[in-house]
Amino acid sequence: MPSINTLHGEVDTSELGRTLIHEHIGIRSPGISENWPELWDEAGCVASADEKLNALQQRGVSTVVDLSTADLGRDMGFLQKVSEVTSINVVLCTGIYWLRSMYWRGRPAEMMTEVFVRDITEGIAGTGVKANIIKLASDEQGGGVDRYNEKCLRAGARAHRATGVPIATHNGPPELGAKQQDVFEDEGCDLSRIVIGHVGDTADTDYLKSLMDRGSYVGLDRFGLDQILPFDDRVNTVVKLAADGYTERMLLAHDASCCLDWIPDIDAMRQAQPNWHFNHISDDVVPALLERGVTQAQVDQMLIGNPRTLFEKQGAY
Repeated sequence: MPSINTLHGEVDTSELGRTLIHEHIGIRSPGISENWPELWDEAGCVASADEKLNALQQRGVSTVVDLSTADLGRDMGFLQKVSEVTSINVVLCTGIYWLRSMYWRGRPAEMMTEVFVRDITEGIAGTGVKANIIKLASDEQGGGVDRYNEKCLRAGARAHRATGVPIATHNGPPELGAKQQDVFEDEGCDLSRIVIGHVGDTADTDYLKSLMDRGSYVGLDRFGLDQILPFDDRVNTVVKLAADGYTERMLLAHDASCCLDWIPDIDAMRQAQPNWHFNHISDDVVPALLERGVTQAQVDQMLIGNPRTLFEKQGAY
């Protein structure tokens, strides 16, 4: 059977089980803790991961895909401490976020591709723990799919083709997903090995179908962010697409994090977004889907079958 790399080592794809395709173990601002360690509560974040990831396991979730890139504060020391308190499968990523990097701005895509491939084939930061997915991102706040962002997308696409591991993306707004597909297609990518992410922030099912009709999975992966799109709209989008025959192209998640240093007042954030947490899909979304006519088999396809199929499409090409 095929296997993939996780924080705990190789795992057979048959053991992935219920999988959340776009989450974060920890999002941190690079450079802060390195210079002001008192601003980073590592022990508290490990405890948060312990609580949240083990609560997921109690709800039957077996795998979390951590799409935190180096420029989102990926920290192998922290992650290895997390691995000691949970047995849940954590798939790590390589890649790059949409925030503009002064380091990469003047350097070629080939150099970026090289470090992505190294994370996948040799391991991250000398640990031997290998990434098994490539995270790429486009956002209007960073100029959309402009010249710099296109370089990043092409670098990731080439790393994907060189290694065979899938790609998962961030989009803001969702309409950028089609532009990402254009770049990936131009690089010769098989779009069925790519997740166009955060497109669940729109209820435009015709647009979502257009992405899936080109072969990609769509990431309906921000459940709980009801201020962007309300709960009922997110659920009804899945219901309609499932009824229209698109169950095999949808993947679900929250884009939540065990630890997030971007927000100074976490309590205020929780009051504003009370459903934005790892248990929302298990506790609220799945029951709502079942009540509105989605079958258990369709739920299992989105949470178990589709992630497994994505990770079983292996090999360079």
